[in-house]
Amino acid sequence: MPITRRQFLQKTSAPLVVAGASTLAGGAAETGPRAGRKERLAMVGTGARGIGMWGDGLVRSHGDQVEMVGLCDINPKRAAFAAGVIGAAQGNTIPTFSDFDEMLRTTRPDRVIVTTIDAAHAQYVVRAMELGFDVICEKAYGTTADQCQAMYDAEKRFGRKVTVTFNLRYYPSSAELKKLIMAGEIGEIYAVDYQEFLDLHHGASYYRRWHGYRKFNGSLLVTKASHHFDLVNWLVGADPEEVIAYGDLKKYGANGPFRHTRCRGCPHRGECEFYWDITTNKYYMDLYVNCEDEDGYIRDACLYRPDLDTYDNSTVIIRYENGVQLTHTLTADSPYEGQRITITGSRGRIELRHYTANQGWDVAHLDEIRLARNWKEPVMIYPAEKEGSHSGADPTLKNHIFNPAAPDPLAQRADSRAGIISSLMGIAAYTSIEEKRRVPIRELAKLG
Repeated sequence: MPITRRQFLQKTSAPLVVAGASTLAGGAAETGPRAGRKERLAMVGTGARGIGMWGDGLVRSHGDQVEMVGLCDINPKRAAFAAGVIGAAQGNTIPTFSDFDEMLRTTRPDRVIVTTIDAAHAQYVVRAMELGFDVICEKAYGTTADQCQAMYDAEKRFGRKVTVTFNLRYYPSSAELKKLIMAGEIGEIYAVDYQEFLDLHHGASYYRRWHGYRKFNGSLLVTKASHHFDLVNWLVGADPEEVIAYGDLKKYGANGPFRHTRCRGCPHRGECEFYWDITTNKYYMDLYVNCEDEDGYIRDACLYRPDLDTYDNSTVIIRYENGVQLTHTLTADSPYEGQRITITGSRGRIELRHYTANQGWDVAHLDEIRLARNWKEPVMIYPAEKEGSHSGADPTLKNHIFNPAAPDPLAQRADSRAGIISSLMGIAAYTSIEEKRRVPIRELAKLG
């Protein structure tokens, strides 16, 4: 049976053990799309990301290729709402389940999509493979070393395939960085500096949700930064070796001057800089507020809850096996949002500055890349924005997943190993913070 959110509130994830195979009758032989019909998909986790990216959005963009045949969530009301949204886009009624095994046994999909809270990914990924199904999993792949090891072992044992959805690789700016590196424009890479700064709207949103608790998401060093770590791993073409990190919770949680359970009905609404009226958002009211009585999940929870423990400021230093050094900083309480990525090599330097449309001042381009080759004048490159969410990255990612014959000259497709390595980097980082020491990646898991 699925682990409920209340159970997660009571304890952290226990180590997973890969059991013997118990494939559904005929499952291993029959899973995978067959010629002449749509690929059958079943999804567990029906929050906003699951519905928007892998539900409604997917069947609208790839409805000629895929069909959603089942939805599972610990909250039956939220699953029913998701079924209504996705079913309307698909043009039929989608069955819902609270039991994961029952969904797979009843709907017999070709692949399973996992979009639950991060700390629950492993239990569903492992179980799906054990029952004979391939998996598409949102990042972050795992939140503990035990989870990462269990998923790695399960994939080897059951011979299934997992695809991890790292859409950051598909941003136009990311693709341009990869092309410059592959062309040898800056020679051998020495160092990478990655700065991520979230504004007071985006950053604060993590602390209203389950992301504010490390037991649910492994901290932003996993749920958010593993996205960045994967991008750097892909760009430099190497595995990380050792991690040292520092982190703290400076803005949210117990640091607040007052607190309440949630924004609705808060006596401090007139003086709180973070007051948010969720009742003005009908979609969130239907998806979250009207479903609260089932599992107690509050979507507009107070940012100053004293038990919040996800770091809002962190610095991570990582050494790669090929000698590359990465410095990563994340700030979740910046007055404006964006990224700065600098890559230094033997023949020059690449600098990417990513802006946002709501930062408070106008820029000619949301992405600008400065290529500075040794002894030459710098060259400015402005990657073109593409249509679709995340600067067009999401549509391109989905095209790669559901059109396996599509060319992949930049090796953007990410497998489970990429998911495990990037998660382990975040896990090593929070371990370093908690234990005040350097953490070798090889200490955390055995990946063969």
